[in-house]
Amino acid sequence: MSEAGRTSLRPVADSTGNWVDRRAPSWTQPYLRLARADRPIGSWLLLLPCWWSTALAVIAAGAPWPDLKLLILFAIGAVAMRGAGCTWNDILDRDLDASVERTRSRPIPSGQVTAKKAFVFLVLLSLIGLAVLLQLNRFAIFTGIASLFVVALYPLAKRVTNFPQAVLGLAFSWGALMGWAAVFGRLDSPALLLYAGSFFWVIGYDTIYAHQDREDDALIGVGSTALFFGENTKPALAAFYTMTIVLIALAGYFAGGGIIFAAGVAAFALHLAWQVKSLDIDDPALCLRIFRSNRDAGLILFATLACDAFAKVYLIPAQ
Repeated sequence: MSEAGRTSLRPVADSTGNWVDRRAPSWTQPYLRLARADRPIGSWLLLLPCWWSTALAVIAAGAPWPDLKLLILFAIGAVAMRGAGCTWNDILDRDLDASVERTRSRPIPSGQVTAKKAFVFLVLLSLIGLAVLLQLNRFAIFTGIASLFVVALYPLAKRVTNFPQAVLGLAFSWGALMGWAAVFGRLDSPALLLYAGSFFWVIGYDTIYAHQDREDDALIGVGSTALFFGENTKPALAAFYTMTIVLIALAGYFAGGGIIFAAGVAAFALHLAWQVKSLDIDDPALCLRIFRSNRDAGLILFATLACDAFAKVYLIPAQ
């Protein structure tokens, strides 16, 4: 199960001593934990496909760089909607969490926040997300609204399938559509290819994350790709990540990406290969470290997309 969707059943290094514990007013701490503000990696992983898509659209449009306002809007939206998704997950899972010792301390089952108050908090976060969405064009607004169905289903998927990571992939990759839609007011093949590539990326990294919890997941009777693949996780990851690279490369090719983009995809591919090679599914701390490293991999890809757009406008014509 995803860090984006729930707190690990196994205590991890960042479970205490984070900025929420140290600096946030005490009355806000339960709500910030509901939104996983103490664990920002999920917001990064939700945001990155948005930024990729925006930069890819800039390349296709022949513009020199992504619109800073759009990047900031996506950042605010990612934090708000990731928090809303986590709160929704905890509302639905409150009885299950209360029955497992290591999740009894979550804000709802521990009694720090009632389910009713959590729902009000969910509405407030959703309104922030809506305010961000309304800054975009009409097509992008409806594209964003369409994601809510998948987001609402994700917390239920683990109860009925061994592939909740695929449902998470559908939800967490939605930004790959949003950036393009915000720039062009439509969806074209590069955006759809990027979405597909991001989908396989999410399945891969969330499978790594889920290996921290596979024993607990088996005990309480919920599914995950970590349980499904087990000792065959590395070949499965290699397949997922291969699809990621192929599809993202095709997205860039059809958008008009150049040599800098190609170098970025190569660097991204090397990073994913390192993840597969280094993974030890019986080492929870390593699984968490590799999972988190996807933020850096995603930022590398975004930076090269942005640099490719700049080079195509200002450097290539001068040659």
